[in-house]
Amino acid sequence: MTRSRVPSALFGLFALAAAIDLLSLAAGFEPGHAVVKPLVMPLLAAWAALRGAPRLLVAALLCGWGGDTLLLFDADAAFLAGMACFAAGHVCYLVLFVRVGRSRAGALFLAPCYAAALITTVALLRPDLPAELRLPVAVYSTLLTAMACTAGTRLGPVAGVGGALFLLSDTLIATGVADWPQPPRPDLWIMLTYLAAQLLLARGALGEPRPARERADRRPVAAGPG
Repeated sequence: MTRSRVPSALFGLFALAAAIDLLSLAAGFEPGHAVVKPLVMPLLAAWAALRGAPRLLVAALLCGWGGDTLLLFDADAAFLAGMACFAAGHVCYLVLFVRVGRSRAGALFLAPCYAAALITTVALLRPDLPAELRLPVAVYSTLLTAMACTAGTRLGPVAGVGGALFLLSDTLIATGVADWPQPPRPDLWIMLTYLAAQLLLARGALGEPRPARERADRRPVAAGPG
């Protein structure tokens, strides 16, 4: 396999792993989900890295891998640690989007909509969440909403849809924790929207030109005499 085909092969493996994971969830085959889920984000991160992704994008995807793995364990400590991993990923995305993006025309419309959605969702969820999760969920939701809004207002529609899907995916998780009514196979919808979100965020970020300083950092150093 030539070096130029490696990214395509990695993307194919990512798509295959994602499909197996979703089919496992659709069929209720938990062992398949448990085995394949931790493989999906590393494959996407490797694909992005070989496409010349900024370090912050790779870091965000690997934080997602940490969160994915921790959420496989049915324990409160693992849930909080997984939430912390995803929060770190949102911080990476936020910094990246501010660095490489630019303000777009829809910013004045999107920002108030996201702020209203955040306040409404947190207020409605709060009474039904366990007391020890109310503050972590509020902080996490603020970071997630800021990331989703920034994706749409600075990177454009591809990343914007990715941010919105990430928000939808985690809202489904939060409503499940709060014991709200769920759609059939909620884990399937959570994972479907999450995988689509991460892919669209990566594609949106890769489509943006990197700042000159970062491009210079990645430029190969010329060999000296001798």
